[in-house]
Amino acid sequence: MNGARYPIDPMPPEIAALRESAEPVWIFAYGSLMWNPEMPFAERRPALLRGWHRSFCLYSPEYRGTRERPGLVLGLDRGGACRGVVYRLPQDRLTEAIDLVWSREMTGFVYRMRPVTVTTPQGRVAAHAFTVRRDSRDYAGRLPLDDVARILAVCAGDRGTGRDYLANTVRHLQELGIADGPLHRLAERVAALPAPQPHFEYAQLVHWSQFSMRMRAASPHLGHCRRR
Repeated sequence: MNGARYPIDPMPPEIAALRESAEPVWIFAYGSLMWNPEMPFAERRPALLRGWHRSFCLYSPEYRGTRERPGLVLGLDRGGACRGVVYRLPQDRLTEAIDLVWSREMTGFVYRMRPVTVTTPQGRVAAHAFTVRRDSRDYAGRLPLDDVARILAVCAGDRGTGRDYLANTVRHLQELGIADGPLHRLAERVAALPAPQPHFEYAQLVHWSQFSMRMRAASPHLGHCRRR
């Protein structure tokens, strides 16, 4: 659950109104929410979301890195498609479930909870997904694969290393029967890289100097990238 370090984002009226929804409320999961939902749910289905993809597009200045040398974590960014899981929240516990998932995901003004349509084996479902905010100071954009691999190979923060985060994600996706070729190729690149060196030069990486300047100007609450 969210700790005191990051304030929870204000919940907009259209999301708060879901607490009283007469229609089923579905939440699409693409990362750790798939194997560690931390919320009650009535049903879970495999799902395909088109128009968005799983990507290491968020800098992690604390949980998978430091403010001097941030790591990277997954976000749901525009383009492509993403296989994941969609949860139907229990009608008699909507308020509890929505508040739990909101407090888990929505800190640091990094995501937007937006309506999406996903395809499941039983048909199409109107759901909500947590997508990255490209105006966030933590948004890394589409870094070259080699740069992502080099960051993940050496970054470490309060919640562990980038190597472990990537390996755990790939393992859980395999257990769920979800194929993600780009992540597997990334894992192979990271595995081939040497162990972290004490004088690793992040300044060599694309966008690092720009990110460093943004982070110096950022308010403390803007560092996100928590549990993933």
